[in-house]
Amino acid sequence: MGLTASVLAVDAGNSKTDVAVVAADGRILATARGGGFRPPAVGVTAAVDTLAEAVARAFDGAGVSGVEHVSACLANADLPVEEEQLAAALHARGWAASVDVRNDTFAILRAGVAEPRGVAVVCGAGINCVGMRPDGRTARFPALGRISGDWGGGWGLAEEALWHAARAHDGRGEPTELARTLPAHFGLASMDALIEALHLEHLAPERRYELTPVLFATAAAGDPVARAVVDRLADEVVVMAVVALTRLELLDEEAPVLLGGGVLAARHPQLTDRIGVLLAERAPKAVARVVTASPVLGAALLGLDRVGAAAEVHARVRARFEPS
Repeated sequence: MGLTASVLAVDAGNSKTDVAVVAADGRILATARGGGFRPPAVGVTAAVDTLAEAVARAFDGAGVSGVEHVSACLANADLPVEEEQLAAALHARGWAASVDVRNDTFAILRAGVAEPRGVAVVCGAGINCVGMRPDGRTARFPALGRISGDWGGGWGLAEEALWHAARAHDGRGEPTELARTLPAHFGLASMDALIEALHLEHLAPERRYELTPVLFATAAAGDPVARAVVDRLADEVVVMAVVALTRLELLDEEAPVLLGGGVLAARHPQLTDRIGVLLAERAPKAVARVVTASPVLGAALLGLDRVGAAAEVHARVRARFEPS
C-alpha cells in the first residue's frame, strides 16, 4: 500500500472517535468509528492507542498505509501545551508527514462555515467557545471548568439543577418543581433519596447527565427557578461568543456564530430564543445557526485548508458529510 491519500481527519470526543481518509480529489476513501478519547483519565498513550484502532480500520478500508497530513480535532486538547503534546504523540505513529492538533470545538466551527471565519460555541458535556479568521488568528478559552471561569455544559447544568432542588427540598432555597421532577426521573420519591443514591453511587455518576433534559422540561413547564437556569446558560453562550468576536475584530462585521453540542443542538425554544435576542442586542451583525453536520467534516476541511486543496475538493467533502 502506498501513500495515496491526502488527509486523515479525526474528530475525537469523550465518548466516541470518528475518522475519515480523504483522497486528494475529495473522495472519502474510508471512515471508521472508535471509542472515546480521554487522556486525562487513561493517559496520552492509552488514549492514542484507542484512536489508532479506528485509524487502522480506516487505512485498511481505504487501502493506504499513510496520508499527507493528519488533521485531528481532539477533546481534552484545551491548552496549547496539550495540543503540542498530543500532536507529538500522533506524529510518532507515523501516519503522516505533518500533524495538526486542535481542540474539538474547532471542528464544529469549520464544519459550519464556507471559510475558516467565525465563532463557535459548543455546549455538550461541557461548554467551550473558539473563533478563527482566514489569516490564522484564533480566539479561545481554556475551558477547564470553574477554575477557568466556565459555567454550563450538561454536567454543570445537572449540578445546578440538583443544587436548587436540594435547597428547595430542605427549605434553604426558593421552591421549585425540580425538587419533584429530578428524583421522579429515577423513580425516587424525594430529593433525600436522590442525594443518597448519587452519593453512594447507587446511580452511576454519568447518569447525572440525564437530569439536563429534565431541567429543560421543567423550565418549559413554567418553573421560574428552572427557567432562570436556562436563561443563565443563554447569557453564558452569548457572552462567550461576543468576547471571541471582539478579540477577532469581527464584532462590527457580519460573522457566523455556530452553535453545537447536544444541549444547543436540541434547540430548546427558551434557550434558542433568548440567545437570539441577546445576540441581536450585543452583536447585531452576528448570524447564529445550529451546526448539524458531523464534526469530522470540520476536521477534514481544516486538513484540506492546510494542504491547499481547491474549492471543488472542499465542496465534494462537504457534500459527503452534510445532512441532505
